[in-house]
Amino acid sequence: MPIESHPDPRADGKGEEAIEEQARIERVIAARRERAALRAEYRALAGRVLVIALICWLVLRFGFLPAQNRGQAMAPALQDGDLCVVYRSFARNLLGERLAAGDIVCLRQAGVRRFLRVAAVAGDEVAADESGALRINGAAQGSGARGSAAYPMIIPEGCVFVLGDNRQEAADSRDFGPVPFESVEGKVISILRRRGL
Repeated sequence: MPIESHPDPRADGKGEEAIEEQARIERVIAARRERAALRAEYRALAGRVLVIALICWLVLRFGFLPAQNRGQAMAPALQDGDLCVVYRSFARNLLGERLAAGDIVCLRQAGVRRFLRVAAVAGDEVAADESGALRINGAAQGSGARGSAAYPMIIPEGCVFVLGDNRQEAADSRDFGPVPFESVEGKVISILRRRGL
C-alpha cells in the first residue's frame, strides 16, 4: 500500500498562520474551561458556606442562646456584662425536669431578661420564719422574705422559685413569686467573663 504524503503546512505562510490561529483558539478554550471550573468551585464554596450558616442559625435559634448579663443581681457568680451561653430546651416542659436547685437560669419576667439561681423546684416548701428569714425545705437562705408572696408556699408543678445571689439588689421570686417554665428561656451552661473578651 502506497504511503500518502501530506504537504507540510509550514511550507507556505498560510500554514504557519493556521497553526498560530489553532494555538490561539486552544488557549481561549483552555481559559474558558479554567474560568468555568473556577465558577463551579465558587458556587460549591458558596453552597457550603450557606449550609454552615444555616446550621449555625438553627443551633443558635433552637439549641443555644448567647445572652449578656445586665446588673449585679447574680454577683459574684455573674458580673455586669458577662456573656452567658444558655441551653434552650426544645420542649419547655422537659426543661423543668432537667432543672435542679443551684442551676442558673435565664428567664423573662415582665419583659426583662434576668439571670437567677433556682432555689426551689416543684414540691419544695418555701417559708419565712419568725424573724422574716427565708427558708427552703427548712434550710435558711440568708435573705429576708419580701413582696406580696404568701408564705409558706409549696412550689407548684411547672414552676421554679428563683433567687439572685446578691439578695439585696436582686428582683426575684420573693417579689414576683414562682416562675412558670414558659418564662424560662434556658439553663446557663457557660459564662464568658467580660474582662476575658
